[in-house]
Amino acid sequence: MPKPKNALHIPINSADSAILTIVFLNHQHTLNPPLLRNIQLTWMITMIRSSARALKPNRHFSVLSNLGKKHSAKEVAHPDEEPKPLTKFKPMSEAQLAYLDRVVRVDQAGELGANYIYAGQYFVLANRYPHLKPVLQHMWDQEIHHHNTFNDLQFKRRVRPSLLTPLWKLGAFVMGSGTAILSPEAAMACTEAVETVIGGHYNDQLRVLSNQYELETEDGKEKGQSVELKNLQSTIKEFRDEELEHLQTAIDYDSHKAVPYMLLTEGIKGVCRVAIWTAERI
Repeated sequence: MPKPKNALHIPINSADSAILTIVFLNHQHTLNPPLLRNIQLTWMITMIRSSARALKPNRHFSVLSNLGKKHSAKEVAHPDEEPKPLTKFKPMSEAQLAYLDRVVRVDQAGELGANYIYAGQYFVLANRYPHLKPVLQHMWDQEIHHHNTFNDLQFKRRVRPSLLTPLWKLGAFVMGSGTAILSPEAAMACTEAVETVIGGHYNDQLRVLSNQYELETEDGKEKGQSVELKNLQSTIKEFRDEELEHLQTAIDYDSHKAVPYMLLTEGIKGVCRVAIWTAERI
């Protein structure tokens, strides 16, 4: 577009914009109209450009572009779609409910015992063998998480805890600290034996929950599992995998060098199996 005659050519930068503003304000009443219009136009352009430079480079100036962004976000979120209703299943049988109670009770007692085993090992070994301190602390922290999780499940399902809880605490602490007093390798042999039994125990539970808890929907058209059952299986799988990690850690830290290895591991496995059977029922 051609420039108007008598246009005022002033370099447009922040310093000149300030000078131009002062000139305009002081002499706007003495200037002839064409020159005044040119000064006004130049002053407006200068101020707009100065304001634009002050903004960040990624600032969007288009209102339509912002509206388009909001519209796109709404499309991704699908606000108009109704949430899919949860599938409703027929009630579980008395036998199924009783087994679930046993699962929560025994797993809570087992994780309580594991918590106290690691507490005993940590109490004896952490200061005498500093290189084992972070290893024991990591495994102990995971057992605390397991125990807290089953505590919550026990509370939500109103499951009676094992009546022998004080015995599990005392026996587990004695087992953990006693093997640790023998040697670090004996403590790791204890961990290997306990986690071997617990890993198999969790696998048994997962098989039962997968095979015997296919429930019919209320309309009788299909079978499946409730969200609660799926979450329980997911929790048990996660904890089983972590227990097997503890087993591998024990092997990596020379559990097989414990003396007497076979007597320790087989004896502890037997104690764990008896404790599991008892905690399920008492």
